[in-house]
Amino acid sequence: MPHQTFTRAEVAKHKTEDSIWLIIDSKVYDVTDFLDAHPGGESVLRQVAGTDATDAFYNLHRQEVLQKYSSLCLGTLEGEKSQVIEQKPGELSVVPYGEPTWLTPQFKSPYYGESHRRLQKALREFVDTEVYPVAQECEKSGKHIPQELIDKMAKNGVLRMRLGPGKHLHGAELLGGAVKGEEFDYFHDLIVSQELTRANARGFADGNMAGMTIGLTAVLNFARDEAWKKKITEEVFSGEKKICLAITEAFAGSDVAGIRTTAVKTPDGKHYIVNGTKKWITNGVFCDYFVTGVKTDKGLSVLLIERQEGVETTAIKTSYSPTAGTAYITFDNVKVPVENLLGQENKGIHVILSNFNHERWTMACGSIRMSRLVTEECLKWANQRLVFGKKLIEQPVIRQKLAKMISHVEANQAYLENITYQMTHMPYKQQSTHLAGPIGLLKMFATRSAHEVADEAVQIFGGRALTQTGMGRTIEMFHRTYKFDAILGGAEEVLGDLGVRQAIKNMPKSML
Repeated sequence: MPHQTFTRAEVAKHKTEDSIWLIIDSKVYDVTDFLDAHPGGESVLRQVAGTDATDAFYNLHRQEVLQKYSSLCLGTLEGEKSQVIEQKPGELSVVPYGEPTWLTPQFKSPYYGESHRRLQKALREFVDTEVYPVAQECEKSGKHIPQELIDKMAKNGVLRMRLGPGKHLHGAELLGGAVKGEEFDYFHDLIVSQELTRANARGFADGNMAGMTIGLTAVLNFARDEAWKKKITEEVFSGEKKICLAITEAFAGSDVAGIRTTAVKTPDGKHYIVNGTKKWITNGVFCDYFVTGVKTDKGLSVLLIERQEGVETTAIKTSYSPTAGTAYITFDNVKVPVENLLGQENKGIHVILSNFNHERWTMACGSIRMSRLVTEECLKWANQRLVFGKKLIEQPVIRQKLAKMISHVEANQAYLENITYQMTHMPYKQQSTHLAGPIGLLKMFATRSAHEVADEAVQIFGGRALTQTGMGRTIEMFHRTYKFDAILGGAEEVLGDLGVRQAIKNMPKSML
């Protein structure tokens, strides 16, 4: 920023046809050449020419607007200092409840150690500088994630970390040594999921290799040949190849057993011939591999199908950005080697269900973090928006809405961390047995809470919450897209029922 200083009297002279200066937060801006470009029109700037426009500006804009147009700043007011906090990339939020309690200095947590804090700090900076700008651009343009960003994530081990703890992380370089692969646990995994969510673009969140997160785990856990598994995983972890999970059909969503895509063995027993369709497949448009649920002669099976002749993908328009690469897939006499079978033939339901736990848990991580981000936006807005001559936060009804939002977010984070702690103390098989129900209930409650948060946020922001640009864009995006988490990975009602049914199994048979 220029070091030149001015007096208020000097600024007051610049309100002519040819020179428009104004003051915002003790800084002096020359907006003369910006008049035609100002989205609100020229007259708005002329009305505050030569004056201190701080209150008027922050009643309509956030600090990031000034950062975007910092080149218009001439200098500062003599003897005055800025009163506004400028958040820099990588920094923690200073807004109450803007961060989970473990990242709030005055609070303690038994779950997180130094390696967790190192990872969070490194990943926060990586997301703010590398992911966020790309996410915002892709969300608007609908373009798929660029290979350049995929390569950066691959180099820094971010792709590997997305799959959670495991041998695939051992010996890997993770964000410059922020954490060792051997010590990576589910709380590190939680941090990765929640920090990536802060890119604040729901379509891009899924477009950012979400198919890999829910698809490659099946290869890692159920591939029957180590050399083949290593080939596939290395191709994906390097960013060279893309993979997705293809289970859902027009005929079967949460009812996985109802899928109709078939896989029939050839007479020589060396291949399956696959026919059928899949729908709403995240990343399917641009993927090279499809972890596919199929019907075999006596049950369900899971195959890894490579993009080839007979595999066609078509983009599906949904209510979030096309950057997600959501696809309709057709398999027309696709020839798949029997070696591509994941798990046992006709017992694919075990592959699919074991995969669901981590997928649903990851989705809960993201939904809860996004609800927190929306709550933070509402706190900022209520503290700066002037209505009826006073700040919005001074209205009791607004404080009541914020109290409700904060309570939902904090309750969900505590619920999430409790289940995550159980995950760190259970092997994968035990998680499938004991945590499928609790994770289902967690996801159901998180997305029910997101419904409440979205509704209250829209009321707090008013018309701006219905606008895809400007101050309310985060609220508009969340209100438009929060239902994805309530449907994908298992609908709320199905997961709630799963949780209760699993609980009932453990009820004593005798009357109580």
